Amino acid sequence: MNQYKDQGKQDTRSGFGAGLTELGRKNPKVVALCADLVGSLKMDDFIAENPERFFQVGIAEANMMGIAAGMTIGGYIPFTGTFANFSTGRVYDQIRQSIAYSDKNVKICASHAGITLGEDGATHQILEDIGLMKMLPGMTVINPCDFNQTKAATLAIADHHGPVYLRFGRPKVANFTPVDQKFEIGKALMLQEGTDVTILATGHLVWESLLAAETLEQNGISAEVINIHTIKPLDEAAILKSVKKTGCVVTAEEHNYLGGLGESVARVLSVNHPAPQAFVATQDTFGESGTPEELMEKYGLNNKAITAAVVKVLKKKA
Repeated sequence: MNQYKDQGKQDTRSGFGAGLTELGRKNPKVVALCADLVGSLKMDDFIAENPERFFQVGIAEANMMGIAAGMTIGGYIPFTGTFANFSTGRVYDQIRQSIAYSDKNVKICASHAGITLGEDGATHQILEDIGLMKMLPGMTVINPCDFNQTKAATLAIADHHGPVYLRFGRPKVANFTPVDQKFEIGKALMLQEGTDVTILATGHLVWESLLAAETLEQNGISAEVINIHTIKPLDEAAILKSVKKTGCVVTAEEHNYLGGLGESVARVLSVNHPAPQAFVATQDTFGESGTPEELMEKYGLNNKAITAAVVKVLKKKA
C-alpha cells in the first residue's frame, strides 16, 4: 500500500531555489553563478539576500564553468545554474578539463532536464545528460524526485567535497517526500516493499512508479519501489538485495535508455546477479514540442508504461 500522499504539486527547480536560499543564510562560502536564467533557476531570493555572492555571467556557460572552477581555489563553494542542456552538452569540455579532472568543488545545478521541459522542444530538452556526467571520473550525479527532496539534496551537496551534477525539472509534480528529510548521497530509499518485482526509479518517474505499484497491487502483483536519487555513486547493495528477493527489475527514468540509470543497474546485475530487466526510458530518440503530460504519454514515461513494463518482465522470470 502506498503510504505517500501528494502534498501539493510543486516544481523541483523551486526546491533548488529554496535550498540555495537556505544555504546562503547558513554557509558564507556558498556563491551562485547563473547564465542569464535567474528566474528559471529560482535564484531570486538568494540574490536578494546575498548580492555580493551572486555572479551573472550572461549567456556564456563555458565561461561560467571556468569561473566556478577558479573560485574553488579561494575556498568558495560555487553553485552554477542554467538549463540541463546548457549545463552539460554545451560545456562538456570545460567540465571535464577544469572541474572533473582536477576534482574542483563545483556544484553544477541543472534545471529543465529531460523531456518535461515541454514546449521548448528537442533543442532545449536533454535526454543524455546523466550518461554524459556519470562517465566523468569523480563526478557525483543526483536526480531527486520532488520539491522536498531537491531542497534536501541542494543542502547536502554543499557539505560534500567534489564535483556534483544536480538534475531537476521545470513542471510542477507531486511533492510527497518528508519536509524534514535527511538526504544521504549514494543511499537509495525504500518507498514500498514488495515480493514480485523491483521498480528502481529516479526523478519524476518515482511518483509514477508509486502510482503503478498501486495499480499492480489491485491486480495481485507485489511491487517493491526504490527511489534511486543518486545515480552515481549507485547504491549497489540495496539494488542487489531487492532483486535477489523479487527476481526481476524495471528501471524507470526520464532519460535515454542508453547511458542512464537502467544501464548502470544492468551493469551491476550482469556482474553480480543476472536477472530479467525492462527499461522505461526514451528509446534512443530526441524529444519534440508538447506539454509535459503529452510527451510523457507519447514516449512511454508514466505510470501506465511502468505497469506494462512490469507485466512484460514478469513473463521472463525463471
